[in-house]
Amino acid sequence: MTDLILQNCRLATMDPDRPGAYGAVEDAALVIRDGKIAWAGPAADMVHHAQTPPATMSDLGGRLVTPALVDCHTHSVFGGDRTGEFEQRLNGVSYEEIAKAGGGIRSTVKATRAASLEELTQGAVRRLKTLRKGGVATVEIKSGYGLDVETEIRMLRAATAAAETCGMRVRRTHLGLHALPPEYADRRADYVRLICEEALPAAHAEGLVDAVDAFCETIGFTPEETRQVFEKAKELGLPIRLHAEQLSDQGGARLAAEFGALSADHLEFLDDSGIAAMAASGAVAVLLPGAFYFIRETKRPPVQALRDAGVPIAIATDLNPGSSPLLSPTLTLNMACTLFALTPEEALAGMTREAARAMGVGAETGMIREGYAADLAVWDVARPAEIAYWIGLPGPERLFIAGREVAQ
Repeated sequence: MTDLILQNCRLATMDPDRPGAYGAVEDAALVIRDGKIAWAGPAADMVHHAQTPPATMSDLGGRLVTPALVDCHTHSVFGGDRTGEFEQRLNGVSYEEIAKAGGGIRSTVKATRAASLEELTQGAVRRLKTLRKGGVATVEIKSGYGLDVETEIRMLRAATAAAETCGMRVRRTHLGLHALPPEYADRRADYVRLICEEALPAAHAEGLVDAVDAFCETIGFTPEETRQVFEKAKELGLPIRLHAEQLSDQGGARLAAEFGALSADHLEFLDDSGIAAMAASGAVAVLLPGAFYFIRETKRPPVQALRDAGVPIAIATDLNPGSSPLLSPTLTLNMACTLFALTPEEALAGMTREAARAMGVGAETGMIREGYAADLAVWDVARPAEIAYWIGLPGPERLFIAGREVAQ
């Protein structure tokens, strides 16, 4: 296959093995072969690494190349939207009043259950194309708005089809323990049993599950209930992730660490024992500034304590219809800096290298490194920090996924 050589560029490799901020390489070039990065480094050294002949050359005019972005926490498949509730809240209607009238997550569950596979897929494609335009090549998509066996599977099928349509890498996460469906209002144990014994095994048997998640929270599920689904995930050989410590400290991060989870996500109420457990287990802290912003949270996640403990920090859009209708990856980077006080380098690492780690694909993408996927974003900026600095930056000028340029 003909090599593609990107030359006259600057690299922010995000490779910690390269010295300096962002793993930067000035006056650089890249060699792409068979969808992977064959070589990346100073242009003066390229002659020793390029396949000759043949090769296709592309002059980037001095632009910055980063790994394509990785959105490691989304709920991109759902029916309907909650725009009306947004308006109601701003007109003084409380969340409790909206929920009693059939709103909140129940309205999304109702709309998702009523939607066909085609409708769910088409909606997800629209959202994924917007994320892709913002520079995302790899995305995680959760189920969790079906809350029954059939609809959870339909959501995961839609996630698969939508990502394939968009040419994006995807990891699908089963989130059966997201909320208690109305028909199980007085039968919590029966619902947990349904997820563990029927819903999750059925989706896994169809090859639709790459990880398992749960909402461990006072308004979600207890640590004991969460443990049951984690035991089933372990039995099935599936990685674990967890919504933890968003609204209160339920010890979710410690539970996630106990099971060797890839990540614990949200973490506004994370305490020192949870941080220590995550540090010992290697779990990634996934911070979600969109939800923090949209629900007007005031308690920030303990970023400095996570830094001090050496816990890797990722960020994500948390794209969902209820608490984070966020479609802009670059705004997510800015929010991580302005709301959570991450540095621009931490934010960019959090949506490339560390996000890939949180999804379990850190050995495949998220850095510009030999052997990694040629998932690359080309930005018309003078410095990497500008990607997080400009509010409303649309996205990169060019995007490559597995070495192929995507028409934006």
